[in-house]
Amino acid sequence: MPVYGSVIDRDDVGDIIPLEVSQELLGSIEESSHVLRMAKQLRRMSRYQKSMPVLSALALAYFVSGETGLKQTTELNWENITITAEELAVIIPVAKTTFDDADLNIWDACRPELITAFGVAIDNAILHGTNAPASWPTNICAAAIAAGNTVAYPTGADLYEDVMTENGTLTLVEQDGYEVNGHLARLSLKGILRGLRDANGQLIFLQNMQAASQYFLDGQKLLFPKTGILPATRLLISGDWDALVYSLRQDMEMVVSKEAVINDAQGNIIFNFFQQDMIGIRVTMRLGWAMPNPINRVNPTAGTRYPFAVLTA
Repeated sequence: MPVYGSVIDRDDVGDIIPLEVSQELLGSIEESSHVLRMAKQLRRMSRYQKSMPVLSALALAYFVSGETGLKQTTELNWENITITAEELAVIIPVAKTTFDDADLNIWDACRPELITAFGVAIDNAILHGTNAPASWPTNICAAAIAAGNTVAYPTGADLYEDVMTENGTLTLVEQDGYEVNGHLARLSLKGILRGLRDANGQLIFLQNMQAASQYFLDGQKLLFPKTGILPATRLLISGDWDALVYSLRQDMEMVVSKEAVINDAQGNIIFNFFQQDMIGIRVTMRLGWAMPNPINRVNPTAGTRYPFAVLTA
């Protein structure tokens, strides 16, 4: 007997969308994003823009000339740095027949890749400007290079000299008044680090051939992303990660639709969920970031001051 009144309701898709998945997803994405893992998180944004006052002029003090000398004045100036929350989103279309016939939980299968995709998109936008919103700051690599904080490997005798010595990338950050507290390195850099030797031929970083190596540079954590966020031209990004701040405007939100239409940029219909008997899972979040870079007494020149340096190839 034909049936025409059946619909896909929330009970039908409940197995693939846990009710409390938003916070779980958000925590997973913050972990999958190497930048968010290292950066400093600010309080949640209450609206789409958030302003931060940043010191732009330093106070001066003067010695008084004689017992009746005149005391001089000084001033402090601040400028506002704005964080703009932008939306990151994706839609996962699934055919109803595929959903019905699948031997695995569709959502459980999609979730790891979804989390990785969001983390990679965030990292690439902040580090390299890839698909970054126009309202976001200049990406870290471009800004570091513009400030002169870059060393091309190999420039010195070895990697150690290009990173750790007075001509290395760490010194460039310190000369701008910042302390390096973390690094992101291309995976291929591991081999170079393992092979570094001192003047006596002793390995510098590898102390025990049997135990797993723990990688640190100048005592600070060194992460090797396996998500491809560091291209062959960017071997190492070092800096003061507390200077990079981000804020969330909207947690992960999920919407399930069985009647949506997906079209391309020209308006051509790609999928018609109702007509093609499909289900769509739309996932969104909103966040923004900034690099305040306030004036300091080590390097008061804004154009050459930046909290990060890049080892290029």
